[in-house]
Amino acid sequence: MKNPELVIMAAGMGSRYGGLKQIDPVDDAGHIIIDFSIYDAIRAGFRDVTFIIKHEIEHEFREVMDRHLAGKNINVKYVFQELDKLPEGFTVPEGRKKPWGTAHAILCTLGTIDAPFAVINADDYYGAHAFSKIYEFLKNTNDEGKYHYAMVGYRIKNTVTEQGTVSRGICSQDEHGMLTEIVERTKIGVRGDSIYYVEGDTETTLDPDTLVSMNLWGFTPSYIRECRDRFPTFLRENLQKNPEKCEFFLPSVVSDLIGEGRADVRVLDNTDKWYGVTYKEDKEAVVEAFRRLKAEGVYPENF
Repeated sequence: MKNPELVIMAAGMGSRYGGLKQIDPVDDAGHIIIDFSIYDAIRAGFRDVTFIIKHEIEHEFREVMDRHLAGKNINVKYVFQELDKLPEGFTVPEGRKKPWGTAHAILCTLGTIDAPFAVINADDYYGAHAFSKIYEFLKNTNDEGKYHYAMVGYRIKNTVTEQGTVSRGICSQDEHGMLTEIVERTKIGVRGDSIYYVEGDTETTLDPDTLVSMNLWGFTPSYIRECRDRFPTFLRENLQKNPEKCEFFLPSVVSDLIGEGRADVRVLDNTDKWYGVTYKEDKEAVVEAFRRLKAEGVYPENF
């Protein structure tokens, strides 16, 4: 079994944040969120990382990462998610600027990743336990009988922001800890001690311990091939309806594979708090969180 690899999705520009948040420092030492993720990943056992970026941010991004990863015990690769990376017979619709989505991002690693791999967002902090849990799973997984994947689940109360509504994948699991369903809720908000989501004109309260996906997944290379095989069908079904904004989402491919009985997904429960900067106003809380984590000895001052 090959050693598991880490894939970091860093192609998004952060429209709600207003800038290249992937490389925005979050402490006085100049660390960015990715630095903490890679520190935790190396401690867990990962030795290879692939960044998914866009050509337009390549110079700025690589300059920062080359400096931050110098001397670290990790091999680095880059792949590019571009609008024109489309199957034969398809072209970019006029006016389209939005990337094709997270499943398309993973599809862009085809030919680069040939080992079990974990996927994370560049601008999210997942906590040290998450990396050790997903690494241990990937070290022992295979595609015997069906695809065996995993997802690190977070309590929704540990993932929301008071700065505005957020999107989260609400997860259901069976008695064996296997994912049965993941439903994307796009308008989740906080009011006092209450967490709720809005759909149409209806507001529904959520249990604070509801499990959600924060895009920390564990896959075998079979997932990349499934994205390749399903992308043309997605385009045929969605391009005419929503040419400028339709997105090929990672959890949608997972849900389809579960529904077809071709994959199971182990839910790895994680009680750590997730931190991210969806909105510019979130940054202050994230900076304070890392200051506290360093004071508690979770991270050294410089690493």
